[in-house]
Amino acid sequence: MYEIKKEIYNGFTKNQKSAVCNFLRALVKKSPQLSTDQIFQKFIDDERYYLELNCSRFEFLQSCIEDENFHSDTLKYIKECKKYYEYREKQRPIIEANKAFEKKKREFLQEIKMSKEQPTKKQLYYYERLCKKYGLEKKELASKLEARNEIDKIITEHQAQISCNSTGICNS
Repeated sequence: MYEIKKEIYNGFTKNQKSAVCNFLRALVKKSPQLSTDQIFQKFIDDERYYLELNCSRFEFLQSCIEDENFHSDTLKYIKECKKYYEYREKQRPIIEANKAFEKKKREFLQEIKMSKEQPTKKQLYYYERLCKKYGLEKKELASKLEARNEIDKIITEHQAQISCNSTGICNS
């Protein structure tokens, strides 16, 4: 898609070419169910309509909207955009799997980092308050990871007891 941009709309300025290409790419992305010819016809019809009203986004197209080179360049670009978005759609499962893998990797590395750092004052204070509230014996916490896990364990245990007491049904 990016290579074809060098070959098309040679009479346009850099900004004009960029504006038309961005608009066409967005039009293709917005309506993937339409064929190349339908997208092209929609673009041409809309531009003619707006040019007649004298409120077009692309006033420079007035002189070339009927030109055969403009039509062929536009069709080439729309076809390339469709190919690009179809390819991206086929790649979606792989991209999603990579994102999930990277997320797990970041979480794992974060846990390793936390296991090597001392617990924060807030964690220690919160842990002490929970132990005092629920009458538990305090442990010596060696890392942020251990502190986080202990706090989570206390909270989940006591939330389970609270929900068990409020419903009267326990699954323990």
